[in-house]
Amino acid sequence: MANDASTVFDLVILGGGSGGYAAALRGAQLGLDVALIEKDKVGGTCLHRGCIPTKALLHAGEIADQARESEQFGVKATLEGIDIAGVHKYKDGVVAGLYKGLQGLVASRKVTYIEGEGRLSSPTSVDVNGRRVEGRHVLLATGSVPKSLPGLEIDGDRIISSDHALVLDRVPKSAIILGGGVIGVEFASAWKSFGTDVTIVEGLKHLVPVEDENSSKLLERAFRKRGIKFNLGTFFEKAEYTQDGVKVTLADGKQFEAEVLLVAIGRGPVSQGLGYEEQGVAMDRGYVLVDEYMRTNVPTISAVGDLVPTLQLAHVGFAEGILVAERLAGLKTVPIDYDGVPRVTYCHPEVASVGITEAKAKEIYGADKVVALKYNLAGNGRSKILNTTGEIKLVQVKDGAVVGVHMVGDRMGEQVGEAQLIYNWEALPAEVAQLIHAHPTQNEALGEAHLALAGKPLHAHD
Repeated sequence: MANDASTVFDLVILGGGSGGYAAALRGAQLGLDVALIEKDKVGGTCLHRGCIPTKALLHAGEIADQARESEQFGVKATLEGIDIAGVHKYKDGVVAGLYKGLQGLVASRKVTYIEGEGRLSSPTSVDVNGRRVEGRHVLLATGSVPKSLPGLEIDGDRIISSDHALVLDRVPKSAIILGGGVIGVEFASAWKSFGTDVTIVEGLKHLVPVEDENSSKLLERAFRKRGIKFNLGTFFEKAEYTQDGVKVTLADGKQFEAEVLLVAIGRGPVSQGLGYEEQGVAMDRGYVLVDEYMRTNVPTISAVGDLVPTLQLAHVGFAEGILVAERLAGLKTVPIDYDGVPRVTYCHPEVASVGITEAKAKEIYGADKVVALKYNLAGNGRSKILNTTGEIKLVQVKDGAVVGVHMVGDRMGEQVGEAQLIYNWEALPAEVAQLIHAHPTQNEALGEAHLALAGKPLHAHD
């Protein structure tokens, strides 16, 4: 293995997704000599096979729905159909523009970018393209891939993953989606907007099961109204091919048939065969174990992003990568409060939250110490104009701070920024109620909810 002994980087990063490139950019900004190794394209899952392309599909679906529903706003329009090639051109254009910008950023920060499949070869080196890249510290950021179940083979044709769904050359007439989490409900929403007959199969008792139960129920009600079918509380047993599609059987014997089956049960870490265990890195079920500063049990190795068992969100990867870069540069760092991370599911309607659920709050503080308030968007002028329904639910420790904000409705993802400040700054309802929110905005609904929680409701009943 060739080794340029004259070059020892301050930081060698294996993986150029959200966590890896954020660490590279911040590290270089702080004066570290950084090498970034990526086998595919910088930007990783989020930019190329996740956040960005799926949201582009969802926006195209939103345009289709607006065309269908335009007459209720006094606008005469017709939907002639979905040009899936045109949708992909739009989606790929968004991705390409962001990719080009990111490449420029990496180059401008003087990061040494190495394209190739790397493997951890020692606690301070990565082998790639027949070369040994040495560093004082190594950051593992190899991300994740779609998971499946034992005996359920993803063939890329009838049984597909989210990767395949993003490049599908047709709008399926019917689809079964295995998994009612973020990925499942987002594809269900987009495909329904495109005209697909969709059925979600979720083994747990609610859609988006990690959200507050009230949010799950509101989403289920909205999906019923949209004609998105779902079966909850019974686990998958098997899938088999039919003459022209797939048949899914559940544990209770119930069966569903469709043109395609999308397996959306989550994503698993990419760690096998990369030398982690050989170098003594502690692992659990494929995940690399880290402390609150993203340090592994090997002093010269850190890990971030989907590779570690934290929230699988691009913005979490960004934060973790920045934390590692700043720690290595000698800056004072603060561990991430994962409850304080905003979470958004971009289906129609959107589900957004920050903080803890009402159930979790009761578990921590006691049922008699928790106050919950729901503010219906029916009382919000802007939501009325947009013809969206939903709620904002606040969870408060009695006579104390707001510890959870849970929102369902179109564009609620855009409101989670203020909700994040409310939670992370441990705001009291009365403090938020003092702030004047612009009228008419959906953001105003957050202010109105806090007015009500502070005991002085305006556009809400006592």
